[in-house]
Amino acid sequence: METRISLQAIGIIHSPHTVPEQTPIQPIYATEFRGQVEVFPQFAEGLQDIEGYSHIYLLYALHRAGPVRLRVRPFLQDVERGVFATRAPCRPNGIGMSIVSLLRREGRILHVGGVDMLDGTPLLDIKPYSHRFDCLEGTRNGWQDEVAEPDARLRGRRNCPPAARAGQGERN
Repeated sequence: METRISLQAIGIIHSPHTVPEQTPIQPIYATEFRGQVEVFPQFAEGLQDIEGYSHIYLLYALHRAGPVRLRVRPFLQDVERGVFATRAPCRPNGIGMSIVSLLRREGRILHVGGVDMLDGTPLLDIKPYSHRFDCLEGTRNGWQDEVAEPDARLRGRRNCPPAARAGQGERN
């Protein structure tokens, strides 16, 4: 039985990234890129106490992803994998997730670091990162353990031009 779910955006993510092919993949490869999370006014009250956290999860709609594919070549390898064993954006439900650093809060605007999402991305949810709950020791990383870190860093940075780094995604 198929269940239909509808989601409502609670905000919008502003970043310096506008071209998918020039956007770093994963926040770990985007540490110097800053952006803002604009929470819509009707949800602003939910931000109470968020500034006590150093990092937050952003869950968002992959609104510019291509068609759904169940087998993909992930950015770390040129080997075809099942989409659920990757973080590829061409997923059946198109939901992205990133852990970003929370730099500061100004009202309903969160200033964040490590943005790897495109400018104008619809925000679905925010959850605090908690070392107590989220830091797991002794994990396995599947096929990703086959990839050396220097190669992963090079592939994760993609073709991101230096000009995109200069603006840092800050808005006035």
